[in-house]
Amino acid sequence: MIIIGYLILAVIVMGFSIQLSNYVDIIDKRTSISGAFIGGVILAAITSLPELFTSISATALLGQPELVIGNILGSDIFNTAVLASLFLAFPKRFRRARIGASHNLSLVLVAAIYLYLIVVLGLGLEFTIFNVSIHSIVLLAVYLYGVRTMSADDGVSNSDDGASSQLSMKQIIFRFVLCSVGLVAASIALTYATDAIASRYQIGTTLAGALLLGVATSLPELTSSINLAKLGNFNAMTGNILGSNLFNFAILTVADLTYAGGSLYVTTSQTWLLLIFGLASVIFIAMPILYKSKGRRKYPRLRKTIYFIPPALVLASYFAFLALSV
Repeated sequence: MIIIGYLILAVIVMGFSIQLSNYVDIIDKRTSISGAFIGGVILAAITSLPELFTSISATALLGQPELVIGNILGSDIFNTAVLASLFLAFPKRFRRARIGASHNLSLVLVAAIYLYLIVVLGLGLEFTIFNVSIHSIVLLAVYLYGVRTMSADDGVSNSDDGASSQLSMKQIIFRFVLCSVGLVAASIALTYATDAIASRYQIGTTLAGALLLGVATSLPELTSSINLAKLGNFNAMTGNILGSNLFNFAILTVADLTYAGGSLYVTTSQTWLLLIFGLASVIFIAMPILYKSKGRRKYPRLRKTIYFIPPALVLASYFAFLALSV
């Protein structure tokens, strides 16, 4: 019965995620609000709430900061792999799509966070202000700067398909809010169901348990991004993934506030694998995105190479991480 409940909740989460991405697409195409902001801030925050919930549970209830670090870094590298997969699955749509300039800075910010964590954790640097790590303050500041940048984006839109809806903007926004509440509730329930399965079948400490939790927390981003790609809205889709990655790092600040057992930033061998492969994935995925905005006209002959090889390397990095983790 627990497994059936898990599957039912997973379907509900997918349904809410698809509806939310549809509303994001309509709002993007009907208004002057940037798709990068809608996808990268609003939708990203909503779809990342499962990570927030599990992180607070891991620190406040379980007192296990290594679970938080693993959950956040694991979710980010998975999200990047999803983005690469969608670039490869919809190559023609991606080439035709227009992507907001704010994504370039988002990529830089995510890469900078990885580099920062690698350096400070490698050197063992740790400072606290009122029992909050300086690292958490830095991560929150970087996220807020990213939000400000995405809110000032130029409002790129990819097509007029979203305008065909018969609903008014008030109705769309009302349904968007309702679906958001439903998604949060279903995602929290799905996390509880995941924990129940792990406890019942004693797989909580194995790779199978970690993958089960990973599916539960990343399902909203995965489903909404796939639907946005099908709609051809790569601007909002890219914003959703990159915004989710930035928001996930900001979750570490919240987790730090709820953890009273010392430093949140503990390192294990898996932490270093996640940081190294995560940074590599961001560098690879940045290549086709930066090429679209900066180098497409200068170097047209590189089009096929840039749009295929770097995303493929992202997937290779992800599977290499899984292999080394085992």
